[in-house]
Amino acid sequence: MKNDPIRIGINPISWSNDDLPSLGGETPLSTALTEGKAIGYEGFELGNKFPKDPTELRELMAGYGLDVVSGWYSGRVAARSAKEECEAVGKHLRLLAENGCKVMVYGEVADAIQGEAVPLYKRPRFRTAAEWKAYGDRLTEFAKFTLSHGVRLAYHHHMGAYVESPDDVDRLMENTGDDVGLLFDSGHTYFGGGDPLTVLDRHIERICHVHCKDVRPGVVRIARNRHWTFLQSVLNGAFTVPGDGIIDFAAIIERLKSHGYRGWLVVEAEQDPSVAPSYEFANKGYRTLRSLLDRETVQEVA
Repeated sequence: MKNDPIRIGINPISWSNDDLPSLGGETPLSTALTEGKAIGYEGFELGNKFPKDPTELRELMAGYGLDVVSGWYSGRVAARSAKEECEAVGKHLRLLAENGCKVMVYGEVADAIQGEAVPLYKRPRFRTAAEWKAYGDRLTEFAKFTLSHGVRLAYHHHMGAYVESPDDVDRLMENTGDDVGLLFDSGHTYFGGGDPLTVLDRHIERICHVHCKDVRPGVVRIARNRHWTFLQSVLNGAFTVPGDGIIDFAAIIERLKSHGYRGWLVVEAEQDPSVAPSYEFANKGYRTLRSLLDRETVQEVA
């Protein structure tokens, strides 16, 4: 299916969580790759258990018949210059570029609390227009650098970080150039207070990567009301795979296809594998997306 404009990949977080090693930390990478391939996924995003050498990574993935989709990069443009960031990203950028990746997942971790024992309402924020502009200018300069190596920056709006809410995403897009792509994450959009389809429509011109994450709205409401941390929210089941929550993925895929999106849909749902068995839920996420993609294709042909 490599010629399909939209391909389905997965993040290894379904098997083991880098931020919470207690969740599947004992599961070997080989298990994730073997099961992911058997389910039908075409590629994986990277996690901490993957090789950091480009050649080793390429050989590993070739052995499973899988592609490297992308990989998270912990950026700190909010706290340092674009030049410093360009120097820091070197090895990771090379790892992605030499493995055929077209996008790099950029997560702003400067001052972020997503992995801390701090309630989400205490996340960092840009308070003034000048702060937004300065951040946007540095980010755009950095994005031009990654794109010069064939890899577009895909900015991941994320709970507990500077860019969390739909308003934050609006400000980010207003203050950055087109070299900065947007990673649309359905689950973080909902948790951040937005309607996924509305945010998708508003910024579809800039979307270059998609994380498909469903939500359990009752858990999200409790997380907000009780001022949970991000990791508490994950442990209590705020997120799940497509088809197991309330997000309208049929509408999301229809919008992406009608706009001519070419790229990956990545199942990425932080859960406790002892509660949500890895293979079962990864399979459910894949089957949901595959059926929607195939259904839309049939309708178009008809």
